[in-house]
Amino acid sequence: MVNGQTIKQLSPEIRQYLIVTGNYWAFTLTDGALRMLVVLHFHLLGYSPLEVAMLFLFYEFFGVITNLFGGWLGARIGLNRTMSIGLFLQVAALTMLAVPAALLTIPWVMFAQALSGIAKDLNKMSAKSSIKGLVSAGAEGKLYKWVALLTGSKNALKGVGFFLGGLLLTILGFKGAVIAMAGALAMVWVFCLLTLKQDLGKAKNKPKFSEIFSKSASINQLSAARLFLFGARDVWFVVALPIYLGDALGWSTSEVGGFMALWVIGYGIVQAYAPKITGCGSGKTESGETPDGRSAMLWATLLAVIPATIALALMYLDESLVTLVIVAGLLTFGAIFAINSSLHSYLIISYAKEDGASMDVGFYYMANAMGRLIGTVLSGYVYQVAGLEACLWVSAGFVALAAFLSLSLPRHKYPDI
Repeated sequence: MVNGQTIKQLSPEIRQYLIVTGNYWAFTLTDGALRMLVVLHFHLLGYSPLEVAMLFLFYEFFGVITNLFGGWLGARIGLNRTMSIGLFLQVAALTMLAVPAALLTIPWVMFAQALSGIAKDLNKMSAKSSIKGLVSAGAEGKLYKWVALLTGSKNALKGVGFFLGGLLLTILGFKGAVIAMAGALAMVWVFCLLTLKQDLGKAKNKPKFSEIFSKSASINQLSAARLFLFGARDVWFVVALPIYLGDALGWSTSEVGGFMALWVIGYGIVQAYAPKITGCGSGKTESGETPDGRSAMLWATLLAVIPATIALALMYLDESLVTLVIVAGLLTFGAIFAINSSLHSYLIISYAKEDGASMDVGFYYMANAMGRLIGTVLSGYVYQVAGLEACLWVSAGFVALAAFLSLSLPRHKYPDI
């Protein structure tokens, strides 16, 4: 049993890692819950699925901006402060949504979602970047496992947040739910202010604003691969799939929401176990080496086959098998995608320079956010004009591009940045 004495006996690095992870977990629960609250509440008000999706446009757009500038900010003022700012902005976004129903206009909700998007990416960038400074140089196996655990647990909790959002909406109503979450997260924010190291992730030499774009070829290539990887997921998962499940297969709103929540939880669990799945349970592959660019290329190649196979199955198999194809295909895609994502998350932390790691990590997650934004927009447009099969072919093409970009990533060594 963990008690106060046991926690005090932990190393300072482990204690800081636990605090960062706890803050990230708390934020993620509210992020997932808020997304489900907005989707369900505005769907009940009569908004179409595509109109609901567009409420999140600023959420994704400002994620791109935040990651680009947030890494620079974290390197200058410290990751403890950027994490605290992210928590505060999420409290502000939740509070904005607690206004009377008559004031919940589309511009107001989109602005609140913009704040939430900024908050989410400040929090994520801070949490991921801080691990670089908490793991000893050269301990690549430990780094892989810590990154995988943080990333996987976050995504599993985001799925739990989907359930939490639906439950709070039922018990407390929309206004009561956002007030309750704002109050709980405000307490986490105060805890963050009191416990995180003041110099966490702060660069010894203040980076210039002109340095926000990475000069590392490896980081640029990995970032481009990440853009296409996440664009490939969201081009069919964000808008096209929920509408298809409801309209073509006749699933209810609760069935769609529950299935997608379980998918995200399973996705997060696979991410957390990625080091074991890829043969790196001790941080090493069977050949005695940590994951590298070749690993990213091979897993992306495998992933590209999945959406293409689902598209072919939907085109040629009997309609009675469509539900089985979609469910089995989505589960397979989620598992392989989770391993790809975990490998990428490890590689960027490994490639990032020691001093001011948040600059490189922020640039990388800017590409991640851009991929989500492109995927979200294409998901609605391509599905509207050509259907789910077209979305799946775009997804397969995007993953193939991610695999191609991974060909030139460093293999079995780490770049001298």
